Amino acid sequence: MLMASSKWFTLPPFIPTLVNVKNGNQISSPSSITALKWVTRCCPNIPKTLVHKLFRLRQVRTQPPNLTSFKRLSPKDTLNSGDLIFLPHSVQQIPPPTHKHKHHSHSLPPLTDKQINFIRTLLIYKDPALLVLNKPPGLPVQGGINIKHSLDVLAAASLNYDYSEPPRLVHRLDRDCSGILVMARTHTSATILHSIFRDKTSTASHHIDTDKTILQRRYWAMVIGCPRRPRGLITASLGKVVVDNGKSDRITVVDKSTLMSSQHAVTEYKVIGSSSNGYTWLELSPLTGRKHQLRVHCAEVLGTPIVGDYKYGWQAHKKWGLFEDEEDSSKEILKEEAETLLPFGLNMKKGSICEKRPRLHLHCKQIVLPNICESLQNVESGSSRSCDLSEVESLELVAALPLYMQTSWEFTNS
Repeated sequence: MLMASSKWFTLPPFIPTLVNVKNGNQISSPSSITALKWVTRCCPNIPKTLVHKLFRLRQVRTQPPNLTSFKRLSPKDTLNSGDLIFLPHSVQQIPPPTHKHKHHSHSLPPLTDKQINFIRTLLIYKDPALLVLNKPPGLPVQGGINIKHSLDVLAAASLNYDYSEPPRLVHRLDRDCSGILVMARTHTSATILHSIFRDKTSTASHHIDTDKTILQRRYWAMVIGCPRRPRGLITASLGKVVVDNGKSDRITVVDKSTLMSSQHAVTEYKVIGSSSNGYTWLELSPLTGRKHQLRVHCAEVLGTPIVGDYKYGWQAHKKWGLFEDEEDSSKEILKEEAETLLPFGLNMKKGSICEKRPRLHLHCKQIVLPNICESLQNVESGSSRSCDLSEVESLELVAALPLYMQTSWEFTNS
């Protein structure tokens, strides 16, 4: 909205509907905000260095009520509800930023109706704050080198519905892992969910009672062998080592006495099923969110690598005869999958324990988290200035196993 003079343009008035997040479990509605924060939030296309320069040159103004003259603002000046900020009209000519990590989405053709419908079949829950998908195995969550399709880009093209902004990732799942993936629908809900997942990891060393945490994650995994104890708590720090002359890396358990940098990692486990042929089903609850945490804890601490995890359990798979010649296997797979492929080259049927080369048997089965939609509505409506997420109703989300894991489950329980 332009002023009478073309020299200035007006930012949207500050309305205290956004929320603050404290310690991952407390949200509140701010009654004020600094001028600097409001300018950067309203003008994401303006480089931060230029925003600071505008303040230094006294080119950021406001107009007090009942006055026709402008007042200069400093970065730390606070705004109250309804306050307006005026910036030089020239900053409107700044082009929007280019995003280097769009994962080549502009070079790809638009999605077909079949592809869009497939992505929408993955949706298991939706409310105004978040979306929850049952991620299929084999589909990367985020793009990168040599990745043609990733779930973040596909969701942005298929799951916006009536929202002007695309869904945002707030946590990750490995490419070959399946199960629950939570995505935020707004900037505000993304801030809260990021804080919840981040706080889960940062406080895990002090809180190990999963029944009292606001975020609970439960994975199902089929492993080779059986842990010595039917349940327990794994506390083993993890670090990254470079292998193959620097061509790749892997995560490993790190002894605290070494000088190698490491991250604290905690996993709770319990046996939920076993079979006479030596396979065991585990329920794994990660209390921290480290890369490949469950896979490494199962393989190196319990001595029971996850079925289909050839990175961390290659020797065990070889010993159990779960390999065949890779070239022959690839030819057979190509022949058999021709009639069963889903969009994006996915196949949910092949890879059970009944086959010679099973796929990764790791699935995020359940997530319990606070109903942030209800909390946001209470805070933003003004009925409550703050909300303790540990006291609100929980959402219990459950995702069905992919077909090949379901086949393995039935085989081991028959």
